[in-house]
Amino acid sequence: MTSHESDKSSKIDNHQISRRSFLGTTAAGSAALLTGGLATLFKETALGGSSFPFVEATIPQLQAAMTNGQLTSRDLVLRYLKRMQSLNPTLHAVIETTPNAVSIAAGLDNERRAGHVRGPLHGIPLLVKDNIATADNMQTTAGSLAIYGSQVPADAPLIQKLRAAGAIILGKANLGEWANFRDDEAETYPLAVGWSARGGSTNNAYDLSYTSWGSSSGSGAGAAANLCAAAVG
Repeated sequence: MTSHESDKSSKIDNHQISRRSFLGTTAAGSAALLTGGLATLFKETALGGSSFPFVEATIPQLQAAMTNGQLTSRDLVLRYLKRMQSLNPTLHAVIETTPNAVSIAAGLDNERRAGHVRGPLHGIPLLVKDNIATADNMQTTAGSLAIYGSQVPADAPLIQKLRAAGAIILGKANLGEWANFRDDEAETYPLAVGWSARGGSTNNAYDLSYTSWGSSSGSGAGAAANLCAAAVG
C-alpha cells in the first residue's frame, strides 16, 4: 500500500463512527446549548442486578441477554424508566408511563423461567404513540387535553397483538397533536410540528436545538434516545 493509499484509508476509518459514538458526541454538543448544561445526558444509568449494556442494544441482543440470564425484563424496564426520568424533561418524548410496567415485566420473567417464551418480543419494553388505544391505566388522547379523562373501549388490534406476543407497553409517546393536524402550516409554524398540549414540543435526540418534527415525534426521539427498546409511531 502506498503512503497516499494509507492516508486515504486512515481518513475513511476515522469517519466510520458508530451510531453509539455519534449519539454521545451530538448529545455532548447539544448539552452546551442548554442553560446549565447536561453533561450526563446520554450516559447509561446502571440499575438493578444487571450490568448488561442495554443502551443501543437491539431486540435480538436484549433477548439473548435475557435467555442467558444476563438481564431480566424487570431490570430492563427499571433502567428505561430511570433513563426517562433523567432525559424526558429535556426531550419531551414520553407523555406518560404504564404504572404497573414493573409488575408486568416480573410476570413475563416468571413465564421465561418456567420455559414459556412467547416469541421475540417477550419481555421487551415498547413505547406507543398516544393516538393508539390502550385499555389500561394510561390515557389515549392524541396529545390533546380535549379528551383527557376519556376511556377507550378496548386495546387497538395492534396493542392486542403486541401484548399477546409478550411485549410490554411501557408508555405513551408524544406526537404532533391529533397526529400532526398542523402539517399544512408547517412552513408558517415550524415549531408547532411535533408539539402537543399534553407533551409539549419534542426535542431532537441528536441535537437539542431542533425539534423532533413530524407526527411521530415522541416515538422517534424516544427510540433514538434509548428510552425504550423500540417504538410504534
